[in-house]
Order: sequence, then structure tokens, then C-alpha cells
Amino acid sequence: MKKTISLMIMGCMLLLAACDNYLDIQPTGSVIPNSLAEYRALLARSYKDVSNFSDRGMACFRSDEMRVRDNEYDQNYYMDIERWNDLAPNAYTSSFEWAKYYNVLFIANHVIESRSDIKDGSGKDINQLVGEAYMLRAYVHFLLVNLYGQPYTKEGALDTKAVPLKLDTDLEKVLKRNTVKEVYASVQSDIDEARKLITETEWEQRFSYRFNVASVEALQSRVSLYKGEWQEAWDAAEAVLAGKSVLEDLNDAAADVPNSYKSVENIAALEISLSSTINGAALATPDFLALYAEKDMRLDKYFAAADEDGFRKSKKAGSNNFLCTFRVGEMYLTAAEAAARMDRLPQARARLLALMQKRYAPEAYPVKVAAVNEMSKEALVKEILDERARELAFEGHRWFDLRRTTRPRLEKVLGGKTYVLEENDARYTLAIPKEALEANPGLLN
Repeated sequence: MKKTISLMIMGCMLLLAACDNYLDIQPTGSVIPNSLAEYRALLARSYKDVSNFSDRGMACFRSDEMRVRDNEYDQNYYMDIERWNDLAPNAYTSSFEWAKYYNVLFIANHVIESRSDIKDGSGKDINQLVGEAYMLRAYVHFLLVNLYGQPYTKEGALDTKAVPLKLDTDLEKVLKRNTVKEVYASVQSDIDEARKLITETEWEQRFSYRFNVASVEALQSRVSLYKGEWQEAWDAAEAVLAGKSVLEDLNDAAADVPNSYKSVENIAALEISLSSTINGAALATPDFLALYAEKDMRLDKYFAAADEDGFRKSKKAGSNNFLCTFRVGEMYLTAAEAAARMDRLPQARARLLALMQKRYAPEAYPVKVAAVNEMSKEALVKEILDERARELAFEGHRWFDLRRTTRPRLEKVLGGKTYVLEENDARYTLAIPKEALEANPGLLN
């Protein structure tokens, strides 16, 4: 067993040359890492793997946000995802990841288990590293349960089988699916552990993919939002905003796109939510673009000019410039939604309008203020959800937001044929990939 683990770790160490943009430290070549620098390099490999995950973005083809462009190559790879055809997709259909998530979990678990063995580092630095491993484990399990488990807020979902938890490095253990409730409990436990250990408040830009104090609370806010735990979501979002609240002002021509890793809004610049391939295939639909009002600065900042059919390409995805897992704009929206759902409408309006002031032209903002201040609770919640769609477009949030809220009926007319995803449709949850089931038939139960 020890030998098997050693060989796997050695393989990861040998791949570390691919981490040059992430880390300047070169591994010593040890079969098993010993020093803090070697363990840091090992974890950097897993950070790099997560940076290439694009499942959140690809899943948005299933939403009302994105359309696959009329190109034979793109249609072959993504049309059956867009059409919710999960039973018999064509042979070229892109697969959602599975094994890569568990590879990341293995390394995170190894770092956690090796805490007392790490040498040549201060206790503070070792704790920071192990805290980041807990965060990676929490985040990867969170992604898995939101792709392959029923939505937490769906009636009866908590006791349904979702994905296997992987909380150790035992390669001989046969993994079986845990319930939605069990996975979320593990995610919360790991966040709690990370909160005790992580002390770094802000990394220099080249290390901004690493988790810091603010990113712990940012993940907490998202997890609590998805669970419908409004007070906890509010508290965590406000904890982030207490230390980091500056927004890009899109009225300034020099402003960065907010999900750029260089943006002042950046909290954790880890994932490219839409790969260059996915982004190249994706178009914003006219119906989705209709959510943007006149003088909303995001329409032209986020999207290229419309083509003859009214579709637009995104300008905020598809390259390493758009590494973004958590950012400040999301925190404003989380705080606003949580407050509104708790009937704290003045607080909800204040957070929503603070974001809107930086997104609408000066002449349009007073109109938004007047409208928001007149909204009932129901109307305000709807406006906040619409604002999430506008603000977080093409960042891999839309499909997850539809899942966690109403799981609405969606209808698409593609190639002259109508496709329907019914309200609360079972296809709001992805099936575990065929290759994973073939490798472990126990996942069927």
C-alpha cells in the first residue's frame, strides 16, 4: 500500500514542471515529499488541475444562458448537453469530469494526513498549507455534489445518494455513494477546519490561486446560499465584504472585467470556468441578453457585438486572464439575496444598489434606485436573481443557480425542433459518467 501511494505521489511530483506559472519552487525529486516546499509543490499540482476544470461552465449549455453555435465541430461536442440528451448522446459528446476530481482529493488527503510529517517549515506555514488542502477537499466535493447529486433544497433530496466522499488515501477502499446530506456535512466540516488553520489574508498576484482567509468565508457563503441557510450566507458574505468590498466601476473605460485575475474584485483566482474550447462554442442567446436593460454597462463590457441573429460572444471567458473562483461582486449578491429572503429589505436593497451603481451608467442608476426601493419582497428576490444572471454571466453559475432555486421549466427550439426540460426534471442532476460506473459498479447503488 505504501509503495502504491509513493509511486502515485512520485508521478505527481514529476508532473510539477507544468506548474511553472503557479510556482517557482522546483521539487527535489523525492519519491515522497518531506519539506514544506515539497508539499507546497505537490498541492500546487492539484491547484493546477482544478484550474482546468470547466464543468461548471459546460453545464451552463443546459441552462437558458448559453447556446451552442451552429458549427459542426461544436454541435458534435455539445449539442446533446444543450438538449439534455443524457441517455443516448452521440459518441463525440464531451464528458463531464469524474476521475480528475478524485485525483485532486487524493493529493489533498495526503497533505492533510501528512501534517505532522512536514519538515523545514514554521507551524504557521504548515497550518496554512493544510488549511488550503481542507479547502480544496471541501470545494471539490461541493462541485461534485452539485453536478451529480440532487439539489440540496429539493424536497426529499437530503437522503438521496449523490457521490462518494473521499476523505483518506486508502486506494483499496471501494467507494460507495454518500447522501447529499452527508456530502454537505463533510464540506462544512472541512470549511470549519480550514478556518482554524488559514491565516494568509492576501497573496501576491502570482499566488492568487491559493486560498486565503477571505476565500474561506466566500466558500462558506456559497455553500450556505445553496442550502438556503440565509443567516449563515449573510454572515459569511458580510465577513468577506468587511475586509474586501471594492468593485470594478464599469463606467470607467479602464476598468477590468470583474472576473479577471487582475481585478480588484478577485478573491481566489483558481478556475477558468469556461475553457477556450467551450467559450468558442458558446453564444449568449437573445432571450438571455434581453435581461440587460439600456445603459447597463455590462452588455458591451461582457459581450462582443451582436451578430445578424442577435447572438453575442462572451468577452469574459476562455483564457488564463479569467481565472476566477470567488469575487467581490458575488458577495454583494449573496448578501442581498440572503437579506431579502430574511425580510431584511433595506439591507438587501443597499447591497444590491451598491453593485448596480458600478454597473449602470450614471443617468440610468437613479431609475434603478427608484425601482428597487419600490419593490416588494417577491419582486426584490426576483430582481436579485436576475442581477446574478447578468453579473455572473458566463462564469459557470447559471446552471447551479437554476438548480438551487426553482428548477424551472426550460424550452429550447433548436434546428426546428422543440426540447423541454420540465420543472424539477430529474435531468437537473447529471448521471455519473459511464466510465466511472464501469470501473466501480458499486456506484450504481
